[in-house]
Parts: sequence; structure tokens; C-alpha cells
Amino acid sequence: MAAQLHFVSHGLTHVGLVRDRNEDAFLERPEHGIWAVADGMGGHEQGDYASARVIDRLAAFKPFADLEEFTDEVRRALSHIDVHLRARAKATGPQAVIASTVACLLVYREEFAAVWAGDSRVYQLRDGELTQLTIDHSRVQELIAAGQLTSAEASGHPEAHVVTRAIGAGRLHFGTRVGVVRPGDRFLLCTDGLTNMVGGDEIAREVAGGTAQAAAERLRDLVLARGAADNLTIVVVAAEAG
Repeated sequence: MAAQLHFVSHGLTHVGLVRDRNEDAFLERPEHGIWAVADGMGGHEQGDYASARVIDRLAAFKPFADLEEFTDEVRRALSHIDVHLRARAKATGPQAVIASTVACLLVYREEFAAVWAGDSRVYQLRDGELTQLTIDHSRVQELIAAGQLTSAEASGHPEAHVVTRAIGAGRLHFGTRVGVVRPGDRFLLCTDGLTNMVGGDEIAREVAGGTAQAAAERLRDLVLARGAADNLTIVVVAAEAG
């Protein structure tokens, strides 16, 4: 890490109030400049397996010489996991799916990269303005992009939960976005268990205040208060000077 910045983060995951099993997983390694969330799919504990394999592989990374190399190696490692999960699903049965979304934040010195596949998200909060860095790889996002659906209509759409890209399913083509980190920036990584129940204005307000831990816990409590219909995972990352 560059001497000008250091990072404080807090991650948490919760099964929610409806599901029997938590298929989400997360990673926070501020000392290595990597954070991630993963939302598993597959049932019969296979979703748990998929998200855990994604996070375990990302946890093995150490800092690289530059952000471009770091990003390339992360994409390569996730592609290997994709091959493994598809092979495992094929061996399980013709209709089996063992897959996971992933959203990563990678930081080297004053630069960041968001890398993702699926509908888990990375946000950046700067000077009170929340920016969604990722674009959902989902059926409804494709319809919105084509002008066939509005954002307001998306949540109630019958294909609202259809993911078009994931590690182990769909088309694997990563989204990537890079930028500069400034002191005071905050990042949020989350699964759709949060974003399906909490709006952008609320997210911005809660991420902005207090410590990273307090922000993550407030967001979790909002979802729980609204019924927490899905697993939820939240990682808040604060960039601080010094």
C-alpha cells in the first residue's frame, strides 16, 4: 500500500430471516488490498460450495507489483474456478448448477479496480455522492439497457433474479472498472440481499456515517427490520490518510 493511504474495513454476512442456509461468503484483506463478496447458487449446499471456492481462491492472493497485473491474475484465477464448478456440476447431473456471483475490489497505491460477474455490486461514496461502479449482469439489466424496461419496473419483474453471468454458469465475461482512490472515499461491496431491500439514498446515508463497522451493521439492521428475504453480505471499506 502507498504510505499516503491506509484502509479500514468491516465485513459481515447474515442468513436473513427466510432462508435456511447462507450461500453468501466474503473476503476482507486490507493488508493485501483485496475485498470480495460472493453469492452462491445451486441448492443442496452446492451454492455454499461455489461461493466458498471463489473466496478461498481470492484469499490466497498476495500484493502484486501493479494493479493491472493484480487484476489480470484475479480474473485468471476466477476463470479456473469457473472451469472447476462447471465440471463438478456436470458430474452431479445434467440439470445441476453450481455457481456464484463475485464482486471484488482491488487496490494498489492510489488506484482501484472493481471486477465482477453477476449481480453482486461495488459502490463508491465520495463527497456524499454514491456511485455504483458495477453494472448488474442480469436479465432485467439487459432489458433496461435495451429500453424495454424501466428501473422502477425491474424489482417486480418475473425475471428479476435471473443472472446472466456467474462463476460456473451463464456467460463468463468479467466486468472491470478502474479509478483513483482519495482519502475519505468509502466503498461498499454487497450481495443482492441488501440492494433488493435498501435504496441508493439510504445506502449512501448509512455508508457515510461513523466507522466502517458501524455502517455495515446499520445496513444489516435495515434489511433485518424489513424482513431479510435473502442472505445478505456487506463489506464497507474506508480509505484514510496517513
